[in-house]
Amino acid sequence: MQLGPYTLSNALFVAPMAGVTDRPFRKLCKRLGAGYAVSEMVTSRPDLQDSLKTSRRADHSGEPGPIAVQIAGTDAAMMADAARYNIDRGAQIIDINMGCPAKKVCNKWAGSALMQDEALAIGIVEAVVAACVPHGVPVTLKMRTGWCSTGKNAPLLARAAESAGIQMLTIHGRTREQGYSGVAEHQTVTHIKSLLRIPVVANGDIDSPRKAAEVLRQTGADALMIGRAAQGRPWIFREISHFLATGRELPAPDLTDVKAWLLDHLEDHYHLYGEYTGVRSARKHLAWYARALPVPAADAEAFRRRINLLTRCDEQQACVRDTLDAWAAGERLAPTNQQEDHWKLAA
Repeated sequence: MQLGPYTLSNALFVAPMAGVTDRPFRKLCKRLGAGYAVSEMVTSRPDLQDSLKTSRRADHSGEPGPIAVQIAGTDAAMMADAARYNIDRGAQIIDINMGCPAKKVCNKWAGSALMQDEALAIGIVEAVVAACVPHGVPVTLKMRTGWCSTGKNAPLLARAAESAGIQMLTIHGRTREQGYSGVAEHQTVTHIKSLLRIPVVANGDIDSPRKAAEVLRQTGADALMIGRAAQGRPWIFREISHFLATGRELPAPDLTDVKAWLLDHLEDHYHLYGEYTGVRSARKHLAWYARALPVPAADAEAFRRRINLLTRCDEQQACVRDTLDAWAAGERLAPTNQQEDHWKLAA
């Protein structure tokens, strides 16, 4: 599909997730079949733009394009400045966050809280589009169906956003009130797709190839965005792509391949974060990988406990190599002797 001047290789997208979709994760997802990935949310506050956290989130070195950066905030002029700031640092597409349900974001009236103030929301869209047009940078928008079940105003905002110059719209099929509970509904996406001329992307609970095909049939969406289902399972993109093309499901990936992907992911992760932070922030990814693999739950838990005790890159890499080799050979992990409170302290 086409997004501004960019031709995307397919219509399977990686959702922006704070603390997850950093550069190493985005690169791996693209390698394993995603056609497009949006960075984790970057604040529009100028006093935080030079912080270590923001600089890591804005690091796109070695990432295949197009580079899409999501910005969040509540002030139209500040959001426009944030768009220009990120364009100067390599952003080729700017995405506006109107979907994050986190309290620390919504309490400041950013993220999905913006849907409660339609005038402010559209004012931000207009300001960001105006800032991006001179650079030829497309602006996209991600939002929820509404703030609550009695205020599903996504269709109204979608039409206003299209008129303001948004070039692609992603809708997560839940209200902010739901958070990530319950089941995502895609009827709202279906309705919005019937209203707009720009590409519409469906997001929420797309966790298998069959569910992906079902959502595409139901909504007529132009693309799918996948978030939590890709945590520990970045190969879900190639699984979905294969199913949509052939109607057949791919077998589970070979553990030898998974080991190579994990080790590559770790190497890139350490390079971005350094050893101290990298080893610790990689633990959640490794736990997700273990839960996604066809191994007994007790083995996945034993692996997680071992990983949480390690504090050096070489130890973590060796644990991954040894464990995946053992699982590939059909071996079970020996039970850990560490007590629950001990590994929690080590973590």
